[in-house]
Amino acid sequence: MENKNNVPVFTFSIVAIILGAALYKQFDFETLKFEKPALAIVYSIVFVFSIIVLIKAFRKRRSEK
Repeated sequence: MENKNNVPVFTFSIVAIILGAALYKQFDFETLKFEKPALAIVYSIVFVFSIIVLIKAFRKRRSEK
């Protein structure tokens, strides 16, 4: 059963890394704005969702031990 829980954790960790890097690249530190604000909003929503899923999986795994 443990293998079934590892697939979403791995997937969402990859998604979080990719979206975090994309958000970092799109942010202009001189003007403190995003190059494409609408795309940054979508990236941010999915990034936060993936982090929440990872935290829930970590807490669940920690409580089982």
